[in-house]
Amino acid sequence: MTDAIVALGDWTAFSGRALLWTLRRRPGPGTFLPICYQIGVNSVMVVAVTGAFIGMVLAVQAYGSYHVMGLDTWLGSVTNMSVVRELGPVLAATMLAGRVGSAMAAELGTMRVTEQIDALAVLGVDPVHHLVVPRFLACVLLIPLLTIVANCMGMIGSAMICLHVYHIDPHHYWEHGRDYIGLWDLFAGLVKPVVFGGFIALISCHRGFNSRAGSEGVGQAATEAFVLSFISILALDFFLSLAINGLHDRIFS
Repeated sequence: MTDAIVALGDWTAFSGRALLWTLRRRPGPGTFLPICYQIGVNSVMVVAVTGAFIGMVLAVQAYGSYHVMGLDTWLGSVTNMSVVRELGPVLAATMLAGRVGSAMAAELGTMRVTEQIDALAVLGVDPVHHLVVPRFLACVLLIPLLTIVANCMGMIGSAMICLHVYHIDPHHYWEHGRDYIGLWDLFAGLVKPVVFGGFIALISCHRGFNSRAGSEGVGQAATEAFVLSFISILALDFFLSLAINGLHDRIFS
């Protein structure tokens, strides 16, 4: 228990330092765009495929219950809303925690083991500003955009199953799907990825900076980064859902 509290305090101090550098100074030249390419462009295909199968599986699972009640055309509302508000942000963030977070932890862990991070400090360059701030900004800015890709592919995948496999009437399918997704749903579906992205970056970078020596230590840092990021995503999703629903009730009640 004591070790967990100490680790949480160390991560909090590390995150506060990274956030202060983010507010004080922009990333160094040549550090931001390559990371954006690695996180954003290289993840588009993975996120698109994940989103498409999310929508298809959701349509298959929901069809049995809705078909029995004669509500086939309402599948558009339940699948699209589920993808936009919940499944798209959570599963896209989970996929990126495995792909992006583990890679960041392994890269920074290797730099720690080979003393490259110490070399930056000796040269007068703050390692947190040079290494963490670009990754933090890239995750916060690009993971919401990747979530939009996952949402769109999820709706397309759901529509393919519902319209071409189960032969549901297209007009009513899209009409119900449109009527039950509003601006608030889009807002809720984009707030979560911003928070998820920030936590994935901070957790992964912290694990990389504190990697133990040797290849085993680097592998352990990458594993810890994914596990802690995944747990954080689930916990944050719960509390953010409570906060967003409470805010919705206050505004529209």
